[in-house]
Amino acid sequence: MGKRIVVLDYGSGNLRSAERALERAGADVTVTADLAAAAGADGLVVPGVGAFAACMAGIEALGAGAVIADRVAAGRPVLGICVGMQVLFEHGDEHGVVTKGLGLLPGGVRKLPARRLPHMGWNTVDAPAGSVLLAGLPAGSRFYFVHSYGVTDVAGLVAAGATVTTAHHGADFVAVVERGPLSAAQFHPEKSADSGAALLRNWLATVD
Repeated sequence: MGKRIVVLDYGSGNLRSAERALERAGADVTVTADLAAAAGADGLVVPGVGAFAACMAGIEALGAGAVIADRVAAGRPVLGICVGMQVLFEHGDEHGVVTKGLGLLPGGVRKLPARRLPHMGWNTVDAPAGSVLLAGLPAGSRFYFVHSYGVTDVAGLVAAGATVTTAHHGADFVAVVERGPLSAAQFHPEKSADSGAALLRNWLATVD
C-alpha cells in the first residue's frame, strides 16, 4: 500500500489527471468530497482551475476550509495546485472584485503584469537551495503553466518563513511555495512530464 492521498473534490480541478499522476508516483489515491477522508488521509491535495472566487465558493459550500486549516495547524501535509495554491492566500483580486481566501499564506493574488495573458505553456523556474519539492531537479527544469493571476509579493512570503521558487512572466511570481506542512505549485505537476513527476515524488516523500 502506498501513502494514502486524498484529492479533494469540491467541484473544480483536473481531478483525474492529478489522481493518475499521483498513482504513478506511488500513492494510494482517492478522489472524494468526503471531509472525514480528507482529514484522515496521509496527504491532502487541493486542486483548482478557473476563477479564484468560484474555487472559494466550492470550498465553502463543502465546508472544506476548516479541514485544510486544521491539517496545516497539526503539521499534516497539504499540496495546493494552480488555483488550489492561490486560495491558500489571504485574498484574490479578479476584475476588481476581491474575494477572501483561506488565509494560510500571507499575501494576495492579482493579475500578472504581462502583455500576453493567459501565461500558458512551458516555463522554467528558479528554485532556491533548500526547496524540498524541487530537490534533485536540474537548473532550467520546465513546468506547464495555465494562468493569468498569480502572487508577486515574493519578499513577503520569504519574510514569513516560506521557501519560494519563482518563475517570470511580465514579473517574477510565485511558482512554488513551501512552508512547514503546506506546499503549493502554481503550475500543473500532472501536466509537467518528468519534472512534474519528480516534484510529486518529492512531495510524497514528505508524507508520513
